Amino acid sequence: MILYDSDSDDELEIVTIASMEVVTIFSNEYLRSPNNDDIAKLLAVGESRGFPGMLRSIDCMHWTWKNCPTAWKERSFVFTELARGRAPPVNYTINGNEYTMGYYLANGIYPQWATFVKTFPCPQGKKNKHFAEAPKAYRKDVERAFGVLQARFAIVRGPTRPWDLQTLKDIMKACIILHNMIIEDERDDGGEQNIDYEQIDKIAHAQLSLECTPDIMEFIQQHRHIRDRETHSRLQSDLVEHLWQIYSQS
Repeated sequence: MILYDSDSDDELEIVTIASMEVVTIFSNEYLRSPNNDDIAKLLAVGESRGFPGMLRSIDCMHWTWKNCPTAWKERSFVFTELARGRAPPVNYTINGNEYTMGYYLANGIYPQWATFVKTFPCPQGKKNKHFAEAPKAYRKDVERAFGVLQARFAIVRGPTRPWDLQTLKDIMKACIILHNMIIEDERDDGGEQNIDYEQIDKIAHAQLSLECTPDIMEFIQQHRHIRDRETHSRLQSDLVEHLWQIYSQS
């Protein structure tokens, strides 16, 4: 159903409905946040490539470039669990300094937060130039991942004008879910999971309060920690030295 190759109204409607159903039923399982095991694997891969504490490379190539910074700030939920204190802990040391939050490699449009490491736009000196080159391979992973989706699902590389923005989001999410299903199946770990996707949990209405409770204050402090520019600059400098040491010893 996702291998769309027609522009008829009937098939457009089928694809739209099918994508919505896939997203509704399988999002909680196949678009979930990384757990402790997932993060441990990501950190191991990052450290093997010279970036201890790195979770992944992040890019907003899926946004129109004019709207990219605004869209990311308004709609990204990457650090929601971290701000709420629910994200798995990440502890590492670079250049003698200890850090307690993982970070993402990012380009220049992202803010100077402690959770982002950005390259230098005009690097000066051998160390900075080496550092500017090091993240490129990792940032290419985002483009490669999108290329895999294009190769696997014809609808991703086809025209998009027939659909509105929400439908496009559902189609992309559906393709990512199906891709994750394929990856899981190919692993063939022999384990069986009996998941009742028809079961819908009822969420009770929470009592609202205008008082500054300890949870709220902790949330605010954590947000300040994430947005700390001093940590951002120190982490970047430590990584410059760390990567240069690896390069010098190789």
